[in-house]
Amino acid sequence: MAWEHATIDGGRAPLWLQIADLLRSEIENGRFGPGDILPSESDLTRTFKVSRTTARSALNKLTHEGLVRRRSGVGSVVLDGKVDRPVSQLRGFTEDMKRRGLTASFRLMQSGFAPATDEAAHALSLATGDKPFFSERILLANERLIGHSISWIRPDIFGRAHPPTADQLSSGSLYAWLSKNLGINIVGGVEFIEAQMVKPEMAKALELSMHDAVLVAKRVSRCARGLPVEFAVVTYRADRYRVRIDL
Repeated sequence: MAWEHATIDGGRAPLWLQIADLLRSEIENGRFGPGDILPSESDLTRTFKVSRTTARSALNKLTHEGLVRRRSGVGSVVLDGKVDRPVSQLRGFTEDMKRRGLTASFRLMQSGFAPATDEAAHALSLATGDKPFFSERILLANERLIGHSISWIRPDIFGRAHPPTADQLSSGSLYAWLSKNLGINIVGGVEFIEAQMVKPEMAKALELSMHDAVLVAKRVSRCARGLPVEFAVVTYRADRYRVRIDL
């Protein structure tokens, strides 16, 4: 039964919760897909004979659950589902997406050997003047924008080998490249994840509004010898990516 033909019962759960449950079911069964606009407050008020406050509470409930985004002048837009990553597992983005049945791809913004930031130099235990290999990429899963990555690779691991080319960084996994070309496998490390409001320069890259939130992951990845190989700062769209904790 379509939402506009459903009925709500004043004697059961709160009316706003019944409406939220109804609209959530319509999203789950595919009647409303990603990018679709949910019924407006006026539509809900007229159909269910409820107050505008009740209608607004129902839509706010779906917003808080991460199912929709309220956009001024547009309405409640249905969002794509979020990509989950178990918090106990450290993987590169390509491997992370592959395990979820998704295809990772990248847009390379820049790369090359460059002076490290103080944070990167400290994380990689670099000497003053060292120039690690730097890359900046946009991360996509099934062509859907997920995040932005800045990666610093310590310079002494390359030896006489050339760093990954622009084509390689645009088409594949950095961790796979390290394994294949340098024989270095990432086996562990440490990662800190925190929620932030998106910064102006990042909002444009991630196609977000200035009031949107992001998840920022800072990671030091180590090889089997315990050597810090990579320092990365990955900024994820919070509406498309989340971290799962298995207890």
